Amino acid sequence: MAGFHTHITVSGICGLLYGGAAVQPLGFTPDGAILAAGLTTVGGMLPDLDSDSGVPVREMFGLAAIVGPLLLVPRLVHMDLSRETILASMLFGYVFIRYVVANLFRRFTVHRGMYHSLSAMLIAGLCVYLAYQSPNRNLRVMLACGVMIGFASHLILDEIYSVDFRGVRIKLKSSAGSAFKFASSSVPATATCYLLLGGLLYLAYQDIQTPSEPDPPAELRRHKW
Repeated sequence: MAGFHTHITVSGICGLLYGGAAVQPLGFTPDGAILAAGLTTVGGMLPDLDSDSGVPVREMFGLAAIVGPLLLVPRLVHMDLSRETILASMLFGYVFIRYVVANLFRRFTVHRGMYHSLSAMLIAGLCVYLAYQSPNRNLRVMLACGVMIGFASHLILDEIYSVDFRGVRIKLKSSAGSAFKFASSSVPATATCYLLLGGLLYLAYQDIQTPSEPDPPAELRRHKW
């Protein structure tokens, strides 16, 4: 299995390439491309949230606790909340992800379970799409694809490292096929994953059907903050 630093390096390279492609030829703004590059890099580390090792889990949940609330800032501003309410929401979001969600993950997930799957990759992308508020849906899709590209790079590396190339004959390790999967041996875990995926797909469909509202003028946003 690829190490944590290997995953960071590969997803970081994917982020740089994807960020560059977002500007040219896709035509997005540089600031959107920088955000996409960062999310791609983070996406490459997300599957390690179910790791048995304490260091990746601690680092990843610390990062997720920061990135998650930050992605919600445009949506909170769009809801016309006060600065104090937004800051309080970010604070409680950090505490909730860093401690509550992290403890739930440690309790109910196993390494190379359903969180190491293509279904989980789609869930990560949908979460980014739904969390980030922008009248530009193409931007939201681009960001969602970025985190899924990073997630996929992690799964691909795990599958590459599950092949033993030593010796004359190529052998598969016991971990082969455990990353690129659509179901696990646990029926409740598989069912929960697909229920969550179905719910997010429904929310994304409802979002697509709803006409976009323009962001408030920049002067108003500066005044609120």
